[in-house]
Amino acid sequence: QLQLVESGGGLVQPGGSLRLSCAASGFTLDYYAIGWFRQAPGKEREGVSCISRSDGSTYYADSVKGRFTISRDNAKNTVYLQMNSLKPEDTAVYYCAAVRNLLLFRLIMGDYWGQGTQVTVSS
Repeated sequence: QLQLVESGGGLVQPGGSLRLSCAASGFTLDYYAIGWFRQAPGKEREGVSCISRSDGSTYYADSVKGRFTISRDNAKNTVYLQMNSLKPEDTAVYYCAAVRNLLLFRLIMGDYWGQGTQVTVSS
């Protein structure tokens, strides 16, 4: 069975940090670029960050640039999203997805999606 599983979400105070993990089973992550997306209540899903399949190049939405870092460990078949200096507006369900390229990431089009993990930033 092909699936992605996110973990690492939770409740954190403003200014705090979380590290999300996206683990793949049933397929090899290094065949894909991996994107992190989020969806807040009443809002559309948006792309947060993406890491390429080949050279490890990365993309960040302006809203998270300088605060979030995406990385991948192909040996563990896992991609991470380190989130620092969290703000209340970062509150959302975070999803990872296997995407074919940056264009499809921008179009929110993934081949495989995880079930999501809740991140809540509140004092």
